[in-house]
Amino acid sequence: MLDASRILGTEVGSTMPAFLVVLAVHVAAAVAAVITGAAAAVSRKGTARHVRAGRWYYRALTLAFASAAVLAIVCWRQDYELFIIGAIAFTAAFTGRRHRRQHRPGDSPHIAGMGVSYIAMLTAFYVDNGPHLPLWDRLPPLTFWFIPALVGAPVIWRALARARRDATAARTTG
Repeated sequence: MLDASRILGTEVGSTMPAFLVVLAVHVAAAVAAVITGAAAAVSRKGTARHVRAGRWYYRALTLAFASAAVLAIVCWRQDYELFIIGAIAFTAAFTGRRHRRQHRPGDSPHIAGMGVSYIAMLTAFYVDNGPHLPLWDRLPPLTFWFIPALVGAPVIWRALARARRDATAARTTG
């Protein structure tokens, strides 16, 4: 049986040193994914900054998902839902990245894949940590599942509309 413990006020699934190392890697990778994903989202598409931030986002998300898989295996009963959300985040990012790397026309699949990936990643964070965050701890648990999508979906729709508008403008002027 694994011993649960509290670190910085948050309950962790085990005190085994290997578990704690994987947890530290997971937290660092997830923080990096949040920062680089936001940087890619706000930078102009196609610029070196966007491409570089997007690559780092994908790498960080891949590491966050791989470490989440290890953590979920150790504490499956508590963390299987987080594994599923992580799998959705990684699959969406993989799909969005693959579309871009195959140089297919249109940006919509890339934008949707990366956007859904970011929303899923934040959903996993809030589902796991929301009950322990100041002010968030007052919200009903179900809200942690929906707040990232309620905030992120309109942003994705706006980006998709802009991409369609830019594609239409490029076709009419080119």
